[in-house]
Amino acid sequence: MATDRAWCSIHVPASLPLEKEVEKMNIALWILQALLALFFIWVGGMKLFSPISSLEKSFTWIKETRPFVVRYIGACEALGSLGLILPGVTHILTDLTIVAALGLCLVMIYASIFHAKRKEFSNIIFNSVIFLLAFFVAFGRFALVRF
Repeated sequence: MATDRAWCSIHVPASLPLEKEVEKMNIALWILQALLALFFIWVGGMKLFSPISSLEKSFTWIKETRPFVVRYIGACEALGSLGLILPGVTHILTDLTIVAALGLCLVMIYASIFHAKRKEFSNIIFNSVIFLLAFFVAFGRFALVRF
């Protein structure tokens, strides 16, 4: 006795709406990662390779900071920028993107504290925006869209 099971078949569309949302979020995260990486490789590279005397003209706080600290901050920013991009591109140790984004968040927290002591409130706002963007990358890659 054959039974007809057509009544219980479920139609599943080829592309689920959730998959499209995940793809859009992945693209948004990649764009944000690229923009943050460009920013941090630029400012980090300047702090690493430019003469301190020329940096003092652009950044007033450098006059009150030891050159080693300026170079260290530049190295952290430059390495963080590489950490935002390379793990996802190479598909090697992809969780390092999350670590890099959180590391850049720490750099922005320390920068905000430093600028708060100097009462440079416009710098604090800028650092806070960069912090939020880096935190969104960390959260997005951890909880929303993994590689």
